[in-house]
Amino acid sequence: MKSSKNNFKKPKWLRAKLPSGPAYSEVRDIVDNNQLNTVCQSAQCPNMGECWSRGTATLMILGNVCTRACTFCAVQTGKPTELDLAEPPRVADAVAKMHLKHCVLTSVARDDLPDGGAKVWAATIRAVRYRNPNTAIEVLVPDFKGDFDKLDIVLDAKPDIFNHNLETVERLQRPIRRTASYHRSLGVLAHSKKRGFRIKSGIMLGLGEEEDEILLAIRDLSKVGLDILTLGQYLQPSPEYAPIDRWATPEEFANWKLEAHKLGIEIVESGPLVRSSYHAEEQSAQFAKDFKVYA
Repeated sequence: MKSSKNNFKKPKWLRAKLPSGPAYSEVRDIVDNNQLNTVCQSAQCPNMGECWSRGTATLMILGNVCTRACTFCAVQTGKPTELDLAEPPRVADAVAKMHLKHCVLTSVARDDLPDGGAKVWAATIRAVRYRNPNTAIEVLVPDFKGDFDKLDIVLDAKPDIFNHNLETVERLQRPIRRTASYHRSLGVLAHSKKRGFRIKSGIMLGLGEEEDEILLAIRDLSKVGLDILTLGQYLQPSPEYAPIDRWATPEEFANWKLEAHKLGIEIVESGPLVRSSYHAEEQSAQFAKDFKVYA
């Protein structure tokens, strides 16, 4: 399973689909007209062309300025200047216009707010549900600094899938996530699982992690009852961010998928271009019997 360090010209398996077609233009217009942000744009997702061309996007609430400065993430960091309380109905409207059967919502971290943005999160979930009763809702949330009272505000709005990314192995948490914590993230996932939610998380490869560390992280996620795991290649947004240690091969990703299944994780999306919301609708459809919206 070991991958040798590669030269840093992108390998052929990292070629992403270019934006094209009427569906791509329609999604761009919906996002712009509703004055919304997407993680697709802010995080420079390599799958934006493919996803938008399929008529879907991952909407990012609470602005586009994050209070944290993770060294892997291209989202702008700094001190947010506003809180848009009128955002939830615009998000719901965009979901309706994209005719989504499954929508993915995420946000920047808002450590500047007393509740970390939890109330806006809850309002957005409820607005999407009210406007789109037949749409499953997946949320990708920050850790709320491990405050379960704030987390429960989000969970009480009853999303269908709860996602919080571990991002990397335990040893690399401090240099990569800085203000986050490996065990705090596991605690957030465990709490959500205990409350009865389907839980999901993701790990990036290519940051300098070792095989035994990857296996331990997957094992730790399986112990909290993880339902869905995503594994993808880290791509450096610019030279100011954490360097790429290696290109993990498609074969390595396939092997990790097998290992995760052996550890009891039911759904594993593993490949160089995989990101948190990649093929999210197909993943959630496997849990269709659990969601009222699929009845």
